[in-house]
Amino acid sequence: MKILSKEQIYKADELTVKKQQISSTDLMERAGMQVFSWLHMRMQGAQVPVHVFCGIGNNGGDGLVIARHLITHGYNVKTYVVNCSDKRSKDFLINYDLIKQTSKEWPLLLSCEEDFPSISEKDIIIDAVFGIGFNRPADDWVKGLFQQFRTSKAFTLAVDIPSGLYMDKVPEDENGVVWANFTLSFQSAKLVFFLPQTAKYTQQWDVLDIGLDQEYISTIETDLELIGKYEVLPLYIPREKFSNKGDYGHALIIGGSYGKIGAVTLASRGALSSGAGLITAFIPRCGYDAVQASFPEAMVITDSNTDCITGIKFEINATAIGIGVGLGTENVTLSAFEKFLKENKTPLVLDADVLNLLSKKKSLLKLLPQKTVLTPHQKELERLIGSWTDDFDKLKKVKALSKKHKLIIVIKGANTITVFFDKCYINTTGNPGLATAGSGDVLTGIITGLIAQSYDPLVATVFGVYLHGRAADIAVESVGYQSLIASHVIESLGSAYLDLFSQPEQTEQHQAEEQNN
Repeated sequence: MKILSKEQIYKADELTVKKQQISSTDLMERAGMQVFSWLHMRMQGAQVPVHVFCGIGNNGGDGLVIARHLITHGYNVKTYVVNCSDKRSKDFLINYDLIKQTSKEWPLLLSCEEDFPSISEKDIIIDAVFGIGFNRPADDWVKGLFQQFRTSKAFTLAVDIPSGLYMDKVPEDENGVVWANFTLSFQSAKLVFFLPQTAKYTQQWDVLDIGLDQEYISTIETDLELIGKYEVLPLYIPREKFSNKGDYGHALIIGGSYGKIGAVTLASRGALSSGAGLITAFIPRCGYDAVQASFPEAMVITDSNTDCITGIKFEINATAIGIGVGLGTENVTLSAFEKFLKENKTPLVLDADVLNLLSKKKSLLKLLPQKTVLTPHQKELERLIGSWTDDFDKLKKVKALSKKHKLIIVIKGANTITVFFDKCYINTTGNPGLATAGSGDVLTGIITGLIAQSYDPLVATVFGVYLHGRAADIAVESVGYQSLIASHVIESLGSAYLDLFSQPEQTEQHQAEEQNN
């Protein structure tokens, strides 16, 4: 799913009005009606008090449409206009007149804290105060209203985006933002739903199709793409009937040091389980027995040194190399890595200690092949790009590093983001159980294994991140968040592959929604 920028959304609105020969008021009616239908399907006429708070711009106009349809369908509705400015949009004023014609109880005007209504925990709040055009902090009394929403503990539904949340920066004051239980976003999700500093403002979200011009949306290039099952399914390369293991590449995992051989075993298992035909582990001699005994499918090459890698020499024809897991940061290892880079022509996936080695000697970044994949955790990333002021600044710095050295960089997190130049691919799978030792080693192995099978490095990274998260989602159903370990993710990779081709079970509610559409 493409994630549109604020400017692209405005352009889509403009083109839709022009090409479909409708007015902007008609489009607002369509958007508000979609939110109403979503509510109506779930409330089924329940007489829970619904408080609709409308700003005086187009988001407020959406709120007035929602309130009007709730009123005409017999719901217990109270409508409020948050009078935060003297400027009112044209479509807001049109819908303000329409709701006055619909109900004898006109919207209440709120201008200060003394005007705030009483809200119970059992009520429903619909937040339609500010939309995507919000660009300055809210007034103090409006912040007070938002704080009342939160302290009331009433279910809060945000229209398009939680009020007070910017599209392109982190709010200065969290009290100036609505903390929504659910957000219904028009046409596409918003980047702020997925960044650690802004995702907290909505617990859940869904996208409503409001019929914006499909030709524009399908052809426009976006910097952001949301990756789910239906985005990765076309990436999958099926196996041929008469193929053999040599057709699926030879993955090489280089790493390990005394006490950290398990990282190589996990990465190697991840590579083979992702579909690589052959797997070899290059490790110091201390790990030979451990890898051979715990993972008999792997071939093993050892360094001449016992405790750490001092030289990287091998005669196999690897099609992809993952390097860094458990490697250590000894000076002799850094020298071995530098020499290896100067001679290497094979696609690389870099993780863990090798990233710390790059941070020690950043001139080595120039030696990396184009589309080398980096999978740092937060501290490793900070060592590479420096500290950042907020999540938007972090993205900016990662993009700069990607463009400078033509790298693919994985920003690991609750919604892992793969960055290549200015393009960001936001993953939707995974869960808190992945905050466990070794899960990153498994991801390195999966991506390496996919590249070994001739997947383009960017495709392999986006696909690998998805499979890694989906395997964790499947595994956690039987072991729970706390007990999930990296080996569970590997064991569930097969199920993650099979899940690509499974059809979702329809709930009665979903079936009813389809019948009504």
